[in-house]
Amino acid sequence: MTEFIKNTALEIGFDACGIAKAGFLEEDALFLKSWLGDEFNGEMSYLERNFEKRTDPTKLVEGCKSVVVTLMNYFPASAQQAAWPKISKYAFNRIDYHTVIREKLLLLENRIKEKWGKDCFNPSQQHRFVDSAPILERRWAAQAGLGWIGKNKMLINELLGSFCFIGILLINKELAYDEPVKNRCETCRKCLDSCPTGALTENEGLDARKCISYQTIEKKGEITQEIRSKLSGYAYGCDICNDVCPWNKSRAKPNRHQEFQPLQEVINWNSDDWKNLTQEEFNRIFKYSAIQRAGYDKLKQNIDFSGVE
Repeated sequence: MTEFIKNTALEIGFDACGIAKAGFLEEDALFLKSWLGDEFNGEMSYLERNFEKRTDPTKLVEGCKSVVVTLMNYFPASAQQAAWPKISKYAFNRIDYHTVIREKLLLLENRIKEKWGKDCFNPSQQHRFVDSAPILERRWAAQAGLGWIGKNKMLINELLGSFCFIGILLINKELAYDEPVKNRCETCRKCLDSCPTGALTENEGLDARKCISYQTIEKKGEITQEIRSKLSGYAYGCDICNDVCPWNKSRAKPNRHQEFQPLQEVINWNSDDWKNLTQEEFNRIFKYSAIQRAGYDKLKQNIDFSGVE
C-alpha cells in the first residue's frame, strides 16, 4: 500500500512523496508555545487557535494513523526584471497553488479508495490540506524524510531545493514510514545574513512582524514604517532567503507543471504597468492567482512603498 501511494502520487504529478507516523510533535509544541508567547506571529491570530490539533494530527482527524506528504516544485523558468516591483515566485502562476494541489490530493485519495477501500479515510472530516488547516506542514515533510527545515525556516529537499509546495493527506491506515534526513545547513548563514529586516534568527525562528512576506501579504493596512525602506523592491511576498540558499543555486530547476506556468503580465510588465494597474485589471488578470490574498488596495500600496522607480 505504501509503494502504491508513492508511485501514484508521482503519476498524478507530484514531484516527491513521503510518509510519517501520525502523533504528537512534542518539541514543536514547546517551540510553538514559546514562539506565540513572544508574539512573533504578529496579526496572524489564527495560529493561536486549535493548538492541540496543530501539534497532533490525530486530534485533527479521528482515527488518523499516517501523514502522507507530497511536494510539488514551483520554481519558474522565467524571471522578472530586477528593476520592477517584485512578486514572490510562488505567486507567478495564473492558478492559485491551493487549487492545483487540492485537486491532485483528491485524485490521490480516490485512487487509494479504489484500490484499498473507502475506510482508508475519515468520511466525516476534512483530511486533505494545503495551508488550510492547523497542521505543521514543513515539520511533517521533514518527518516523512522529504528534507530538513533550514535556517530560512523552509523545507529544503536535497533534490528540489526549497521552492516546493507541500500537500498533506491524513490516512486512517498504518503504513511503512520514512526516516527523517540529516539537517545539512551546517555552518552556512547566507539566509540569516541576507535577510534585510533581521526577521530570521538561528535559534528563535522567524519573527513574522519583521518579515517582508508577512508585511506585504498578511499584515492589515500599510507596511510598518521601519520595514518600508528594506522591502528590496518586493511588492508581494519575498524570496531573498530562498534565492541565496546554496541548495537552491545547485538544485532548483524549472518546474515541469503546466498549471504553474507564470502569468505573462507578472513576467513582462514594467514598473509603469504595475503602478497603473486598475481594480478592473487586477480582478481580471489575477482572478485565480494567489496575489488575490493581498487584495488590490494593499498591492497598490506595496508597489508605492517598494522603492521601484
